[in-house]
Amino acid sequence: MTDSETTVQVHRVYIKASAQAIWDAITKPEWTARYGHRGLSDYDLRPGGAFVGRANEGMLARGVPEVAVDGEVIEADPPHRLVQTFRMLMDPGLAAEGFTRLTYEIAEGTDGVCTLTVTHDLTGAPGLAALMRGDFEAMGAGGGWPWTLSGLKTLLETGKEMES
Repeated sequence: MTDSETTVQVHRVYIKASAQAIWDAITKPEWTARYGHRGLSDYDLRPGGAFVGRANEGMLARGVPEVAVDGEVIEADPPHRLVQTFRMLMDPGLAAEGFTRLTYEIAEGTDGVCTLTVTHDLTGAPGLAALMRGDFEAMGAGGGWPWTLSGLKTLLETGKEMES
């Protein structure tokens, strides 16, 4: 694995949904509770606004703090681009790695298909990089960005949640 694969992860998925639907699925808690780790995400979608990702019931039962992820909105251009910082608080070691930079880009294509590109700059955060790659999936920690984005795509295209 090269250093760039470890520090900057780029994931692209094609979703048969509008840019607005994808934006809403990323930024509205009623959607974020239905894919990925199924936690409620709250955004103040203006530069300097807060981002908070809350733990779901199962996480809370395992001792995860209520605020599992936090960050700050750097740029919001609905429904095409969101840039934010991202810090994982679920584990003290990951929290100590500090803030990383996360960018969502949504591009409208043809026939109702949009491209969602997620770029996560994980420079200086090797533990979080491994988690977001999905290295700990077998240990019950989810499959990182590939798993999260598969769940988002499934939900938007079928209206049904992907099995977790």
